[in-house]
Amino acid sequence: MTTLLPALALHGGAGTITAASLSADDARGYHQALHDIATAAQALLLEGGSALDAVCLAVQMLEDCPLFNAGHGAVFTHAGTHELDAAVMDGRDLRAGAIAGVSRLRNPVHAARAVMDDGAHVLLAGAGAEAFAQERGLAFVAPTYFSTPMRREQLERVRAAGRVVLDHDGAAAMAADAARTPLDEDRKMGTVGAVAVDRHGHLAAATSTGGMTNKRVGRIGDSPLIGAGTYADDRWAAISCTGSGEMFIRAAAAYDVCARMRYAGQSLADATDAVVHQSLPAIGGTGGLIAVDRHGNLALPFNTEGMYRAHVRGAEAPVTAIHR
Repeated sequence: MTTLLPALALHGGAGTITAASLSADDARGYHQALHDIATAAQALLLEGGSALDAVCLAVQMLEDCPLFNAGHGAVFTHAGTHELDAAVMDGRDLRAGAIAGVSRLRNPVHAARAVMDDGAHVLLAGAGAEAFAQERGLAFVAPTYFSTPMRREQLERVRAAGRVVLDHDGAAAMAADAARTPLDEDRKMGTVGAVAVDRHGHLAAATSTGGMTNKRVGRIGDSPLIGAGTYADDRWAAISCTGSGEMFIRAAAAYDVCARMRYAGQSLADATDAVVHQSLPAIGGTGGLIAVDRHGNLALPFNTEGMYRAHVRGAEAPVTAIHR
């Protein structure tokens, strides 16, 4: 069996606040978090771990970090509650698992993995998903665990303005008021995700999100939908998306990357570029994605102000970035 150089990419949401409004301290915090998470997943891959285990570890750590809109630090619904979604896909055999609309699972990505491992279904939602997770012995927390003061302030500000906001949007608005810097309120999105290829050439993807600030209760975006926000196929690529979820669903964005590679013979770079800079904008879609192919090529395109991201190949030092 051929041994490849493992590679991994992760994202913490696209859109972000403008460089002028992101303080040096805040930027350092994001870079450090992205670096630490990439380093942990990299170590697992270098020790011979699977791509599936690596992306699940990375997303778990992103869920545990309050800087990002997944798990602890998830945004609020209009009702002042949290509804979390996640998905996992194994490129070896196209197995997939996802959960949606849960509010008590500490790490939604673990529940998505459990759904995949069980194999009876692909997507479970709400109370049924939580009952399944409880049967599997997964960690539960009080709903208040996900709340942070910053997210609560976002909700109140967005409610007052009568808007539904895509993750980093609320933080951007607060920074704008403080810095008096004009921002585009519709270009800030959330979600976290990871993609990887391991030493054996196997691919995997995982995505998790708290959704949109002030969203309608019961709203489900692209993150837990296989083919929309998450997809992996060993023959082509692994993809995790972040952005205006409804548009990513309509474009079947994650699967479209693989379809372009398979049927049009496009490279990973060309396929991801076409989806992010052509297909999505054509229907008003904003955001980005991360992707890796079976050869270890990486792509991290976005059509917004920025995207919290990191990537690493082999034993090289992780590279982190926010803006272009």
